[in-house]
Amino acid sequence: MNYSWNNFYFSTFNINIRVGQDSTLSSISFALYLSPFIYILENRLKNLKIPTSFISFMDNSLFISQSNSIDISNSCLYCSYNVLTNLLEKFGLVAKHSKTEIFHFNRFYGVFNPPPLDLSPLGGNVLLPSNTWKYLGFIFNRKLTFHQHIDFYVNKAIFMVKCMKLLGNSSCSINPLQKHLLYRSYILPIALYGFQLWFYNHALMAYHIKILNKMKRHAVIWILGAFKTSSSYGVEVIVGLIPIKLHLQKLGGRSQLRVYKLPHNHLLCSLIDSNLNLSSNFKSTALDLLTNCQHSLVKDHLVDMANRSLECFSSFSPLNSEFSPGLRIIDIFSDRFSFNVCDKRKDIKFQSSKT
Repeated sequence: MNYSWNNFYFSTFNINIRVGQDSTLSSISFALYLSPFIYILENRLKNLKIPTSFISFMDNSLFISQSNSIDISNSCLYCSYNVLTNLLEKFGLVAKHSKTEIFHFNRFYGVFNPPPLDLSPLGGNVLLPSNTWKYLGFIFNRKLTFHQHIDFYVNKAIFMVKCMKLLGNSSCSINPLQKHLLYRSYILPIALYGFQLWFYNHALMAYHIKILNKMKRHAVIWILGAFKTSSSYGVEVIVGLIPIKLHLQKLGGRSQLRVYKLPHNHLLCSLIDSNLNLSSNFKSTALDLLTNCQHSLVKDHLVDMANRSLECFSSFSPLNSEFSPGLRIIDIFSDRFSFNVCDKRKDIKFQSSKT
């Protein structure tokens, strides 16, 4: 390895250490080493006029090709993979061919049997398309219904409910308040992982709500220790849990507001507002430039974010001087505020002695 700082160059030396995949330095080393590689790869694909896009998340990378023909898509992916392997070899890196996989999205409702992609001339394997694809914890199917995704995580949450029954001992078990807290803190986030993929306006979510209600029934019966024949609505009211659809609306509304606290040059902001789009490549993809007919056909969580911008809500700058210590209202007008500190233990003792 050789380091350089301006015009000063260090001598070359060998290293025998590595950075683990889960290490804190992994993302830093990725940005320093592979960012130039991605820049060169995108320019080379552009110069060769190969209509593919490249997306990378740490060491998980994707080639995306869109076409009306599977054969054309496979040929574009084959050429892109050839460019990738040659460029990796020049950088001193090796592609793990055993981890390479291919997946096709298709709107056709009939039988769909896409042909395999043969990468054996490039040193790879013969890639057979599967019916589902798991990437970063999200499970995709060809029509993006996410039924397999919700089935996997709901079954995982139900299994967690069954494991929660082991908590406690023979003399003392956890009370319903503690069970309620465990459900809200551990079980529900597992079941709702990645809900933004399928919960948005005009989406078909009857199957997802049905599966989530099944999981919720297992949880409330465990919390109360009620009979299995108990009414679902009755035990939910006693436990104090809102319907799962209203809970999803609450979480979805909060996630939609996060986009308005992102920097103006962020990709999500540029997809919503074309005026914030710094790159001409993404100008035509902004939502505000679509026609009414095109806008009605787009169904995604991003559309809900754009519709939320039409609402009137106050905005503020988190870096304003009024938020700095010493310049806050409570600091400037400290004589206008008074605090009465009370001890809850003394109040409880006073009420008990009074009764």
